Amino acid sequence: MGPAEAPVSAAESALLGDAELDQAVTRVEQELGRLFARIRVSWREAAATVHPDLQPLGYQVLTSIATGKATSAGAIIERLQTDKSAVSRQVRQLEQLGLVESVPDPDDRRARVLVATDLAQERIALARSRYEGRIGERLRRWTAADLDHFADLLAGLGGNAGESGDAG
Repeated sequence: MGPAEAPVSAAESALLGDAELDQAVTRVEQELGRLFARIRVSWREAAATVHPDLQPLGYQVLTSIATGKATSAGAIIERLQTDKSAVSRQVRQLEQLGLVESVPDPDDRRARVLVATDLAQERIALARSRYEGRIGERLRRWTAADLDHFADLLAGLGGNAGESGDAG
C-alpha cells in the first residue's frame, strides 16, 4: 500500500472535515461581505432617490418611520442600533427636507411621534421599486422552495429562526 493509499484515521478524517468546514465558513463570510457592500450601495442609491442630500442612515431612519416600526427617536435608536446624536441629526434633516413631521401621539397627547409625509412615502415607494426590481429579477430565477430554504437559513444566521424580518 503506497502513501496515497494509506488508511485515514478517524482523527485525520475529522481534521480534513474541519478544514473543509473552515473553507466553507470563510467562503460564506466573504460572500456576506460582498452582499453587505452591495446593500450599502443600495441604501446610498435609495437615499439619493429620496433626496440628493440624504445619507444612507437618513434613509434607514426615514423607512423606519414610514413603516411605523419606529416613530420616536428612542425607537429608532433601538431599531438601528445607533447613537442618539446621529439619529437626532437625521431626524432634523428629514424635517428640514419636508420628509418627516412631528405630530401629537394619538394615544398620549403629551407625547409626539414622527410620521413620514406624503412626499416621503412617494419617494420611498420609488426607491423601493427600483431596488425590488433589481433583487426580484435575481430571486425569481430560484424556485419557491429554494427561496423558502434561503429565508430559513438567513433567519437562522440572524438568530431569528422562525421569525420573519424586514429589510427596511
